[in-house]
Amino acid sequence: MGELIYAIIIGIIQGLTEFLPISSTAHMTIVAKLLGSKAFSDPKVWTATMATIQLGTLASLLYYFRKDLRSIGKSFLTERPSYAKVAVQVASPEAKLGWMIAIGSVPIFFFGYFLQEFIEGEFTKSLWTISISLVAVALIMLLAERIGKFSKSTNDITAFEAFLIGIAQALALIPGVSRSGATITTGLLLGMKRDEAAKFSFLLSIPAVFVSGLYEFIYHFELISKQNLTFLFVSLIFAFLSGVFAINFLLKFLKTKSTLVFIVYRIVLGLVIIAFLL
Repeated sequence: MGELIYAIIIGIIQGLTEFLPISSTAHMTIVAKLLGSKAFSDPKVWTATMATIQLGTLASLLYYFRKDLRSIGKSFLTERPSYAKVAVQVASPEAKLGWMIAIGSVPIFFFGYFLQEFIEGEFTKSLWTISISLVAVALIMLLAERIGKFSKSTNDITAFEAFLIGIAQALALIPGVSRSGATITTGLLLGMKRDEAAKFSFLLSIPAVFVSGLYEFIYHFELISKQNLTFLFVSLIFAFLSGVFAINFLLKFLKTKSTLVFIVYRIVLGLVIIAFLL
């Protein structure tokens, strides 16, 4: 029963923090270290479990953006613009957005493949790494709020800008950075509106979450016991439910408000962890 409750907690935390710019990996690492669980007894099992639970948040993305994804997929596959048109203009905003997502996904696949051992290493599980990342990214978010133009939509993104946001997503392989935090902040620095930056951030995460989650689950399947499979199933369900809530909340929130509340939260949490470590 204890592990079941823990699975529910992990699922809710994953769903909420995957989309809010406060780092899901950081929060789940903290919870794992504070409460402890058999699901995290081995570092490789920990990585596989965390990546697999992300499939629950992937489901929430597919559900929430199902209409957008349907139109993007149809336009992307049927229009087939040339590279020159991708760099400048394509026949429809949906087709262009599909290409921007594809271009922005290149960095995460490159770094995710070549830095796999680093990602699964002890450095990425360190509370020092997490706390410093939380504070450092919060300061960059604050800068983005100060100098951002807040004028561009997803239709205005260029191939180069999509690639830069993709680099930011790759930096989120470092725990504490936050995938949504890094990509939304980069979008703001490039002049995007807050809610539009969040929308592109969410859409951009779909290929990466799908590939990493499926790969980790298949590759490390033999490391996950039957007990952990139950843990995963329960966590996936609650990650999906809380993920849908988080997506809807953040997109509506950023239409009228800034990211300041998340900046303050990140700094406070980071400093609390540092104080604890000291």
